[in-house]
Amino acid sequence: MSRHVLVIANETAASASLIEKLRERAAEGDPLVTVIAPVSQPSEGYVVYQDTRRAAAGRRLDRTLKTLHEAQVRANGLVVETDPVAAVKDALAQLEPPVTEVIVSTHPRARSGWLRRNVVERIVKAVGEIPVQHVVAEDAGDADESNVLVVANQTLASAPLLERIRSRGQRGRASFLLIAPQSHDYAQQSESERRLKRLVAELRAEGLDAHGQVAHPDPHTAVMQTVHDERVDEIIVSTFPGQRSGWLRRDLVERLRTDTGLPVDHVVSEQETAEAPA
Repeated sequence: MSRHVLVIANETAASASLIEKLRERAAEGDPLVTVIAPVSQPSEGYVVYQDTRRAAAGRRLDRTLKTLHEAQVRANGLVVETDPVAAVKDALAQLEPPVTEVIVSTHPRARSGWLRRNVVERIVKAVGEIPVQHVVAEDAGDADESNVLVVANQTLASAPLLERIRSRGQRGRASFLLIAPQSHDYAQQSESERRLKRLVAELRAEGLDAHGQVAHPDPHTAVMQTVHDERVDEIIVSTFPGQRSGWLRRDLVERLRTDTGLPVDHVVSEQETAEAPA
């Protein structure tokens, strides 16, 4: 029976740990390797400019396939917009020859949204008798960029926040996920979406990897849901100053530092936008 190794990986698709594991498999014979890179939707809210996530996953997949081909490993792959468990089920139903082994690659537990959602255990249950290997991308070189979560609403298009994001982008490779807690008021919600799209578009025009989503109305809940869903390395929170900010009156910044265990950078914006006062 021909060997067909199915690999499920996204942010660690180009990691040294995964490449080494696949080289080991190739040394044991001549397997066909199919790499699937799932791009999951958030569990709450909806995404604005989803294509940046797909493009980033595609770039990592291309690097992985190039490296494998240079090592004389037969490999192909694709990016799919689905949950990793659903991606495995779809692949098992469609791929030929049949899959004989599944390899799941993740960050270490402290950084992995997949592990927080028990993805590996769920895949083991889904595949039945097919063996599953879990590869952890331990070495620092496996993470080619930091994931920066930006949370803001009325100050989302402010000059101080834009400058802080630019500054962070200049310090090292970073991908920015901007979340705007949704409002129950339709007019305010429409304005929030407009600010979000404007900022994401401006950052993308400057060459920064940015995408955005409208999230849970409570900013603390929105952040905690995002941290649960995916890897977040650091957080930027933008608010009005002092008592003008409902978020600060609820001690949002300190609560996020405590509850996420991540570095939280607080940006104070006097104005809603770079052009007009609040």
